[in-house]
Amino acid sequence: MRLVVQRSNGVELFVDGKCHSQTGAGLLVLHGTRTGDTRTSCEYLAEKVVNLRIFEDAGHKMNLSALDVRGEIMIVSQFTLYADTRKGRRPAFTEAMEPVEAEQLYDYFVECVRRHGLVTQTGVFGAKMDIRFSNYGPVTIILDHDLS
Repeated sequence: MRLVVQRSNGVELFVDGKCHSQTGAGLLVLHGTRTGDTRTSCEYLAEKVVNLRIFEDAGHKMNLSALDVRGEIMIVSQFTLYADTRKGRRPAFTEAMEPVEAEQLYDYFVECVRRHGLVTQTGVFGAKMDIRFSNYGPVTIILDHDLS
């Protein structure tokens, strides 16, 4: 499982030109699953995301987590995180999990994050979305969990 975590001042997510969901300051999390990922990966990474110390304290050091600052979280499924670009010019997505299973793990990951009591919004699995946000800092962290 792979996540791209971006610190943000807010996120607006549009589907078919209409605002589907939005969050205030916190995190935008892009979520990708690959064949072989499990619910254990979801649990591990949800815990990691909410506790990742990437928010600044009074001394301007990244010492605070989303839990500490009560950050809001937008989680968006993105199978393209498993693009393989080693050959040719068209990305291959052979490592990406099939949609039915991927959606189940995406939903479970969202559930795991919500258990921490933070405002958590989502995109629409499989939809074409327009995401508008500011990457504050900028801060972007890539998290992987590989059980093999």
